[in-house]
Amino acid sequence: MIKRALNGFVTALKGLSITFRHLFASNRKREVEHISSPNYFKQLETQATNTIQYPAQKIPIPEVGRYQLDVEIDDCIVCDLCAKICPVSCIDIESIKTTDPQGIGQTSDGTTKRLYAAKFDIDMAKCMYCGLCTIVCPTECIVMTNQYDRTVFEWGNLTYEFADMSPEEAAEKRALLEKQQAEKQAAKLAAMQKKEGEA
Repeated sequence: MIKRALNGFVTALKGLSITFRHLFASNRKREVEHISSPNYFKQLETQATNTIQYPAQKIPIPEVGRYQLDVEIDDCIVCDLCAKICPVSCIDIESIKTTDPQGIGQTSDGTTKRLYAAKFDIDMAKCMYCGLCTIVCPTECIVMTNQYDRTVFEWGNLTYEFADMSPEEAAEKRALLEKQQAEKQAAKLAAMQKKEGEA
């Protein structure tokens, strides 16, 4: 009976010694090294801790990491390829065709812009961080940044709006396009009637 009690006491002490060793080791700071450092994973063995003092300390982010999406809207030609390839439909784009035959400007790589981005929203709550949208973009205006800590209190705050047009501007551009299309249609009908009259 005494032997069993003594054995139980020794076993409990062994277990507690491991617990206390990890308890006090967690107070030590881990040196943050680059992910490519040969000592990156060895630290867990030598320092006996994997704790970092976040947010004062942060683990380095790999160069090929996939995190928060960002859009350089001035370089966007509103081709809609990113929205079409997105497997979870987290990109919502609404375009308006320009009435100017010369276009509305150029991107940084010289591509002529012929569509206005009335709406360009990305719902990061739905995003699966696959990176397909960044691959298909012809002007490379949509990229994945190294930002990953975007804490919010409402789901709606995870929808990021990149379009720089106000609703009033969008309505004005739609009205101009509708007017131009109506004029073209009227000219086409007049030409057809004239042709029929001559025949």
